[in-house]
Amino acid sequence: MSTGTEQGRFADVSIQEVIGWLLLAVVGLLVLDLIRQVLVGELPLGRLWAFTWNGIVDSLYIGLAAIGLSMTYSILRFANFSHGDLITTGAFTGWTAAYLVGGIGIAELSSRLLLRADGGAQPGAVGMDVVSAPIAIVLGLLVAAVLTILVALAIDRLVYRKLRDASGITLLIASVGVALALRYIIALFYTTDTRGVVASSPQWEMPAFVPIETINLHEATLVISALSLIVGVHLLLQYTKLGKSMRAMSDNKDLALITGIPTERVIFATWVIGAGLAGVAGYLIVLDRGQVTINLGWFLLLLIFAAVILGGIGSIYGALAGSLVIGLTINLSLIWIPSDLNEIAAFTLMIVVLIFRPDGLFKGVETA
Repeated sequence: MSTGTEQGRFADVSIQEVIGWLLLAVVGLLVLDLIRQVLVGELPLGRLWAFTWNGIVDSLYIGLAAIGLSMTYSILRFANFSHGDLITTGAFTGWTAAYLVGGIGIAELSSRLLLRADGGAQPGAVGMDVVSAPIAIVLGLLVAAVLTILVALAIDRLVYRKLRDASGITLLIASVGVALALRYIIALFYTTDTRGVVASSPQWEMPAFVPIETINLHEATLVISALSLIVGVHLLLQYTKLGKSMRAMSDNKDLALITGIPTERVIFATWVIGAGLAGVAGYLIVLDRGQVTINLGWFLLLLIFAAVILGGIGSIYGALAGSLVIGLTINLSLIWIPSDLNEIAAFTLMIVVLIFRPDGLFKGVETA
């Protein structure tokens, strides 16, 4: 009798669950190995902290972009593949504005306007860092947000508004077309060359009693900017009439319309917030990495989607949690695997989570 019961239990276990348990066992072994390396001194605490800090920095710019993608899905109900190229738009427009201001008297106008497409003055010569050109850097950040919002609103008016009642697949395919068009319009003006646009980051010397010797000021700027925006989005969603309307529409669009919520206004706000955050994310990524390329957002899009899916599609707080997991995973995995394979670790962890929680960490919550 008991044998039959046990056989029934084994029969109920799917192949996916078996794979999930095996992958979970591998993750557990890696955690134990990490602890072992720290205890025996193979992995210095300084190096572990560096991996962790880099993971936090990466998770913040992924999180900014993931919020916008999650909002688009929860309000408009489609996976926006052009979101990555909005990130690229923010990177190019923001840094063009920074160069136009910071490079006055140093580089030719044409070189500044095309963001060194002609190989003009080097970033170091222009002094393109947060200490030498703070006004240019801040102005570029604002321009990145504003122009990306304008581009997103134009795309909505020209493409997505006409497809408002279309199926998710139709909108998804349309967004792929928009992504390609936007990327190659950028390439038409700026060329396809990858180039450095940010000078080396200044370092802030810390007092002797602090365990960290120096602070990278570009990373610090990214962290402060991203956290401020995330807190701002939280306050807007939780404590304003617009935020409550957005959460209501995310739950049930038809009911929101019946109760008098101006849905077009909510959609407008969704594009403004989502595109603005994407533009800022693109700008800050370049501030951290130092280089800009037309494929910047496209290459990040899979990680952003992974964060959104991992956290629970449609949940903004889930997107942030997923971004933190993804950012830490791709950096801590460097302890065992080379950098060109580290994204595999993030997607493997996503698979493990989804096998046991198919709706994501926040269990499919579709409210903000």
